[in-house]
Amino acid sequence: MARSEDFYRNLLPASSFAQASELQYYERVPDDWSVVIGDIRGSTAAISAGQYKSVNMVGAAVITSVLNACPDFDIPFVFGGDGGTLVVPPAALAETREALARLQIHAKSMFGLDLRAGAATVAALRAGGHDLRVMKLRLSENNHLAMFAGSGLTYADDWLKRAGPGDTILIEPSMEDDLPDLEGLSCRWQPLKSQNGMILTIISTSADQSQQGERAHFFNVTQELIRTLGAPLELSSPVSDQTLRFRWPPAGLDLEARATAGSQSRLRRKLDILLQSFIQGTLEFFNGRAGYYDAPKYREEMRHNTDFEKYDGMLRLVLDVTIEQAAQIDAYLHGEYRAGRLYYGVHSAQEALMTCVVFSLQESRHIHFIDGANGGFALAAMDLKAQLANRPAVQPYA
Repeated sequence: MARSEDFYRNLLPASSFAQASELQYYERVPDDWSVVIGDIRGSTAAISAGQYKSVNMVGAAVITSVLNACPDFDIPFVFGGDGGTLVVPPAALAETREALARLQIHAKSMFGLDLRAGAATVAALRAGGHDLRVMKLRLSENNHLAMFAGSGLTYADDWLKRAGPGDTILIEPSMEDDLPDLEGLSCRWQPLKSQNGMILTIISTSADQSQQGERAHFFNVTQELIRTLGAPLELSSPVSDQTLRFRWPPAGLDLEARATAGSQSRLRRKLDILLQSFIQGTLEFFNGRAGYYDAPKYREEMRHNTDFEKYDGMLRLVLDVTIEQAAQIDAYLHGEYRAGRLYYGVHSAQEALMTCVVFSLQESRHIHFIDGANGGFALAAMDLKAQLANRPAVQPYA
């Protein structure tokens, strides 16, 4: 009999994002697994103060800290811009809670950001009427991204945001000074400049939360986007040969040093990053290879190992589009909203941001989180929440 903690590891991966609309690729998450969330309180104010790269860094740190604390488990996750969500087996829950308890202190002391964290069992979510299913999408060899269906993640996020002192979902900050393990977290690449005119960040969710409604929403919206763009969504990825640019010293030097210094002094960590990034930049300039770093191969893997398209009960996309295409997309989404079929939020910028987590160069295990600059998912979510607060009557898809 298969162990519960091997559930995600044993899932057969799908090979295409389009398959995220097909129910047969999803499996019910076991009841004894837990949804774990880290979310930055007051992220809008931090964005207004110009801290969105720091917000992204802490959001990615939520995922990095848990995966580093639980190396023996395959754990599905999703990056949300101003936070991260993971679904962990019971055998990894204690280490997960400890990692996020430490990260809350680190986020405050290093970045001045207030990170709240929580955990709820899938059984508790289902008891509240909110299911959770997961699909494993293969990005490349050794790299997968989780897609989630059902309202479980949204419900858990809402629960955490409204939780008061003593609520069972809360993970309290650590009382110790021990730092979380954020090895592999970095932000050394330049912002990804739009090649078509605009980086459009989109969040959309079905008004009909039945499985049929979810499927119809995903299929109809993605098909309309493909029609508007005139090409598969993959061709509108912000990550391409034209947008990948490496500069030395990296603009994210101080952020990375603050996040990953650990027991080192920040100055020592900066010197280490300067040396590593100088070697990396040299290899990138000459298309060279040293040790396990092969510049052309790494860039090729990066183009595949990004999360610019994902589904977690909500469709989340970061696309490089023309100004005309952005207007058409917004008009379509607004029409569907007015018809009562979906809720959505959009945000536009000139660039996308990329935050990287490198687990092993030797095994080509690395993932790259993509978000629109200057607010991205966080500001798109504000529009979505405003619509949800004033919902029209639901009109099911035909």
